[in-house]
Amino acid sequence: MRCVAEVGYARATIREIARVAQMTSGSLYHYFPNKSELVGAAFRELADVVVPRFASAVEKADGVLDKLTAVFDEGDRIKTDYPFAVAFDRAIRVESPTHLHLAEDSDTIFAALRSVVVDIVEQAHRQGALGAHVGVESAANAIYALMLGMYDHAVTASPEDYHATVGALKLLIRGSLFDYARLS
Repeated sequence: MRCVAEVGYARATIREIARVAQMTSGSLYHYFPNKSELVGAAFRELADVVVPRFASAVEKADGVLDKLTAVFDEGDRIKTDYPFAVAFDRAIRVESPTHLHLAEDSDTIFAALRSVVVDIVEQAHRQGALGAHVGVESAANAIYALMLGMYDHAVTASPEDYHATVGALKLLIRGSLFDYARLS
């Protein structure tokens, strides 16, 4: 992931990937016949880890606000555990050969994450906790837009900055980012 994230799919070589992994190119070729297969396997492994982690974080939380903050907290942990994941995803979306279908797989991951958000917002709606004149779809879109913004932020933010941003975002979701009495 690091090699593709740093130089892009086209410029990442099996030799460099093997060097970073502290193994020989021959060892990599023993498991993967070519770079496409190796990158595809890395992507699928990431997807197999990330989507269930978000779902699990939401399942463990009680209440709509706790579930929403759990999504952002899990994103923070994933950023720490897989610091090159977002840049890797972006690189393969832009450059990977179309026969890999990784961009489509990435879209499937985003759709799964959006589904998690929709489920949380629908719960708020069922509880009567969704704001007046706010529909499920527009509320889900707003939260999903925040998630996409955090995805973009993850590419350039240091782990400390990303974590601080998640903290501020959680305050925003809970309605306590601003002192509203002073803003009036």
